[in-house]
Amino acid sequence: MAIIVFLFFVGLVIGLSFYLGNKAKTSSGYYAAGGKIHWGVNGIAFAGDYLSAASFLGICGLIATLGYDGFLYSIGYLAGWIVALFVVAEPFKRLGKYTFADAIDSKYNSRGIKLAAAISTLVVSICYLIPQMVGAGVLVEPLLGIPHAWGVIMVGAIVITIVATAGMASTTYVQFLKGGLLIVFSTILVGAVVIRGLSTQPDQGGKVEYYEYKQLTAVRLEDKIEVAETGWEVHEQVETKGGLNFIRLCREGICTWWQLVDNDEGMYLQEIQSVVTSDAGIIINGAPASEENQLRTVGNLERIQGEQDVETGSLSVFEFLSSITDRDTLVRTWKSTSFLDSEGARVTAYYPVNVSGDRVMRPGLKFKVEGTLLERLDFLSLMLALFLGTAALPHILIRYYTVPNPASARKSTIVAIAAIGFFYILTLFMGLGAMVNGTLNPADSNMAAPLLARSFGELLFAIISAIAFATVLGTVSGLIVAASGAIAHDLFDRYFNIKMDDRQKVRAGKISAFVIGGIAILLGIIFKGMNVSFLVGLAFSVAASANLPAILMLLFWKKTTARGIAVSIIVGVVASLGLIAFSPELYTLYGLNPLDAPIPLNNPGIVSIPLSFITLVIVSLVTQKKEKVTA
Repeated sequence: MAIIVFLFFVGLVIGLSFYLGNKAKTSSGYYAAGGKIHWGVNGIAFAGDYLSAASFLGICGLIATLGYDGFLYSIGYLAGWIVALFVVAEPFKRLGKYTFADAIDSKYNSRGIKLAAAISTLVVSICYLIPQMVGAGVLVEPLLGIPHAWGVIMVGAIVITIVATAGMASTTYVQFLKGGLLIVFSTILVGAVVIRGLSTQPDQGGKVEYYEYKQLTAVRLEDKIEVAETGWEVHEQVETKGGLNFIRLCREGICTWWQLVDNDEGMYLQEIQSVVTSDAGIIINGAPASEENQLRTVGNLERIQGEQDVETGSLSVFEFLSSITDRDTLVRTWKSTSFLDSEGARVTAYYPVNVSGDRVMRPGLKFKVEGTLLERLDFLSLMLALFLGTAALPHILIRYYTVPNPASARKSTIVAIAAIGFFYILTLFMGLGAMVNGTLNPADSNMAAPLLARSFGELLFAIISAIAFATVLGTVSGLIVAASGAIAHDLFDRYFNIKMDDRQKVRAGKISAFVIGGIAILLGIIFKGMNVSFLVGLAFSVAASANLPAILMLLFWKKTTARGIAVSIIVGVVASLGLIAFSPELYTLYGLNPLDAPIPLNNPGIVSIPLSFITLVIVSLVTQKKEKVTA
C-alpha cells in the first residue's frame, strides 16, 4: 500500500511537469512562469516551498527532542515573513525580471554585483539543498526499504526531470498541490494524536510493545564500580569530557553499555542504547546491526500530572498540551554523546534524561537563554538569522516574479503567512506527539512525524510520507531553478556577455539544473544524520548575511554604491561559511570533539550579518562620487 501511494504521488508530480512543459519555451516562462501565476496560487505555493523538509521533518523532530526550543524555529521562520511582507514584497517585484541579481543590479549595471549576487545565490541554494536532500533520504529509507544514498539519488533524478521539463511553472503548481495536501493531512494526524490521548507506557497503538529500561544497583568498592545484582561483570568504565560516566557490563557473553548515575536517590546503572563502530562492524545494543536489530524507538511520559501507569483516553488539543506541560508531569527525553572505548572503537551512547513537564514548553533544553553570555549570544544569533533570512532566500525572492504586479506580490505573501502560521501550530502537536508516543528514533529526529503517522496505520504513514516527499521535490525544484538562473542568466548571459536567445537561455538553465542536482545529491549523502532544521538554519544565516544587507540598503539608503553591494555580499558569504565551518556542530560532523572548535557559536548570524552591513556602509562611503563644485 505504501509503495502504491508513493508511486501515485511521484507519477502525479512528473505528469504535471510534462503537461506544463509547453509553458516553458521562453526564458520568462522557464525562470518566472511568465509572471502569470494568480496571487492565491502563489501564496499557497510560497507555503509549499517554505514548508519543506525543515518544517515537516526537522521542526517536528526538534520539538520531539527539545520541546519549546525546537518550536522556536517555527516562531523564527514565521516572523521572517513579516520582513518579507512589509519590507521586500512590493519593492522587490518592481526591481527585477528573473533572479536576485536582476533586482540588486537594476540601478547599476555592475559586473561586480552580477558576479557577487550569482555566487551568493549558488551558495545559499546549495546550503538550502543539503537539508532537503538529507530529508528525502530519510523519508525514502523506511518507505521503500532502500539505503539513504539511493533515496537521495532517486530524489535528485526526479527533481532534475521536473526542472528540466517545465521550470518554474511546474515547480509552482507542484508546490501549490503539496502545500495544500500537507496542511490537510497534518491536521488529520494531529486529530489522531489527541484522540489517542496519553499513556505512560505507549505501545504505538498496539504495534510496538513498550520497552521498560532496566536499572541496576551500583556499589563502589575500592574506587571500582560493582553491580549488586549477580551475573553482571564490569569490563570498562569511561568518563566523557562532559562529565558523564558509562560502564560496559557483560553477562553470558553479551556486552552492553550502561550509564552510571550518582544522585540524591543513590547510585545506580541506567540501561541505555549504544552503537559501537569498529573495523569489525557495527554493534547495536550488544548485537550485530541488522534489519531486525536496530535502535529501539523511544519517547514516553514517566508520570502524567503526578500519576504513574496512566492512560488518559481522548483529549482536546488544550488538554493534551496542558497534560504534557504540567509541572507534575515527568517527560523522558533522550540525548547522545560519543567516546572511544579501550579497544579504540567509537561508541555512540543514547541515554535518557527525565525533564519536568513545565520545562518542556519553556526555553532551556537546548538554548540557554538564562545561561552564560556565550550561550545567550548563540541563541540570539539563531533567532536573528531566522528572522532576517526568509526575506533573503533567492528561491523565495524569485517567486515575486511569478505574479503579474506588486499588489499580487503583497497578497500572495499574506496568504503564505496564514497557511504557514497554521501549519506551524500543527508541528507543535506532531512534535509533542512523537515525544510521548514511543515513535522517536534517538539517532535521527528527522523521522519523528512520519514514524508517528505509522503508529496510526500504514496508510496514513504512506500518505504523510508521500506528501512530505512531494514537499521536498517542490522545494528542491525551486532551489535548482534559482541556482540554474544564477548560472545561465546571471553569469553566462549578463556577466560573461555570452549572447543567447530565449531558447539557448532555457537550454543553459536545464544543463545547469543537471550540474546543481548532482552537487545536491553528493552533499545530501555526506550530511546524512544531521537535523534538517538545523541545517536550514545555517542556510538562513548565509542568506541573511550575504543578501539582506544589499536588499535593505539598496531600497532605503541613497548613498549605497555598486561596489558597496558587491563587497558586502562576498564578505557575508565568506564570513558566514567560515564561522560555520569551525563551529561545534560541524566539528561533531567531522568526528572531532565539539569542545575543541575554535568558533564557540553554532550560528554565525550575530557576527556575519552586522559585518556585512558595516562593510556595505564603509565601502559605499569610500566609493561615493565627488560632487562637482560650480562657481
